[in-house]
Amino acid sequence: MKVLITGATGLVGRAIVKILHSRGIAVNYLTTSKSKIVSNEDYQGFYWNPSKGEIDLNCFQDVSAIINLAGSSIAKRWTSSYKKTVLKSRLNSLKTLREGIEKTKHSEIISFVSASAIGIYPNSLTTFYEESESAVDDSFLGEVVSQWEKEIDTFKKFDFNVSKIRIGLVLSAEDGALPKMARPIKYGAGAAFGSGEQWQSWIHINDLAEMFLFVIEKGLHGTFNGVAPNPVTNTKLTKEIAKVLKRPLILPNVPKFAMYGLLGEMAYVLFASQRVSSKRIEKKGFVFHHTNVCAALEDLLSPNSTKQDSKINSLNKEYV
Repeated sequence: MKVLITGATGLVGRAIVKILHSRGIAVNYLTTSKSKIVSNEDYQGFYWNPSKGEIDLNCFQDVSAIINLAGSSIAKRWTSSYKKTVLKSRLNSLKTLREGIEKTKHSEIISFVSASAIGIYPNSLTTFYEESESAVDDSFLGEVVSQWEKEIDTFKKFDFNVSKIRIGLVLSAEDGALPKMARPIKYGAGAAFGSGEQWQSWIHINDLAEMFLFVIEKGLHGTFNGVAPNPVTNTKLTKEIAKVLKRPLILPNVPKFAMYGLLGEMAYVLFASQRVSSKRIEKKGFVFHHTNVCAALEDLLSPNSTKQDSKINSLNKEYV
């Protein structure tokens, strides 16, 4: 098996590459920088420019599965121009991939798995969302994910499995939200956001990476929530991070107006509440290694935790 990955040098992409390599599976990756193309036996880079619809068709050679993680980060101020960047980066990446597949013989491809996000679900403190939910959040994120998924669905024209994984809050010691949450807590300045009652549907980075491979290996299709079985409130998550770091929480909750003043509309992600179910992927046979947020944080943040793989990290620094 060989897997083609877009976004291979991002947080989730690095974790997926690590698992694939541990199982002897080679990876092709796409990059927008020709200077970052590296050719190794199990990790081969190819150039693409989704904004112009350009892609090196050689990237599809001998590939039996495609994992799409491409898309600009939402963790930047949502100016009008950057909102367009966020949406176009996702849609153009998918269009370029689809057109590339159309131009090649894709008989070897058996699976296409794309990232999506739980941001599609409406903001609610009471609803427990499953993949069958049809309502869409009335927000910029809801709009982005809705259009993103419609573009993913265009791949159903091909004769291979098409899946979407709606990713929740990814917990990793290396990057993403957790280090940003842990930093102020470590220095005694941590606090929950707003009421703290908003639900955080989280997942350990290793479980998420394993889920992508599970969907491919089991020949699954359709939509799956990329979240752990037990969501927690923002208050619970904040307290558990402080507990693992052995730091007190002495400050009052951070009010909404403060974060909106600092981050603008992007602050919405801190206060949105989506309590999301993992039952569908579990019924397919997927087993989570990290079902409890307390144990997951201990695994990631404990001084005894060894979450760094020197070889993979050095490789990824070279490719970024």
